[in-house]
Amino acid sequence: MRRIFDISRPVAAGIPVWPGDTAYDFGFVARIRDGSSVNVGRVTMSVHTGAHADAPLHFADGAADAASVDVGKYVGPCVVATLAPGRGGVVPKDLPAEAERRLEKAPRLLLRTYDKRPGGFDTSMRHLTPELADHLADRGVVLVGLDTDSMDAFDSKELPSHKRLAARGVAILEGLDLSRVSPGVYDLVALPLRLVGADASPVRAVLIREE
Repeated sequence: MRRIFDISRPVAAGIPVWPGDTAYDFGFVARIRDGSSVNVGRVTMSVHTGAHADAPLHFADGAADAASVDVGKYVGPCVVATLAPGRGGVVPKDLPAEAERRLEKAPRLLLRTYDKRPGGFDTSMRHLTPELADHLADRGVVLVGLDTDSMDAFDSKELPSHKRLAARGVAILEGLDLSRVSPGVYDLVALPLRLVGADASPVRAVLIREE
């Protein structure tokens, strides 16, 4: 039996976004109830809303946009790991030993840091360290995802972990919901939209497991 786990967050009015970023808004430009033959909606939002893929353009002018990323990195075997309670940057020793072993056959890693995601925007979120970025790239990892909103600390201006991941060819997912997923190996599908010129893209991220 195939089980599918939706690890995207519902995108609706009020979803927390990075302070100062564009709030999500949905509305209709045509409604059947108003006499139109169809309903037609429109969306205003940041491309970093909810579950999303950061493109290198997000932190480097002239780098690849969301339409140019290697989509193959967002599909395939994936390890989900739950971190022990902690604060600050995640370093290699924080990875569970079982997750390290599983990476040998599943070169994508999703890290669960929350037991329950805060209701508002979390300025104290856990994040990657450049040390962990290099460690994972050395292991052959092609994608890293977090249930927080950034690979770097909230107050970081240099974004060293984002940049190190990009330099090592590791794709980035952020804003996932891993609260209902047990540690283990799954197949990941989290394709970014082909948004030309965009620095990121929302994704509908799912994990698939044969049971």
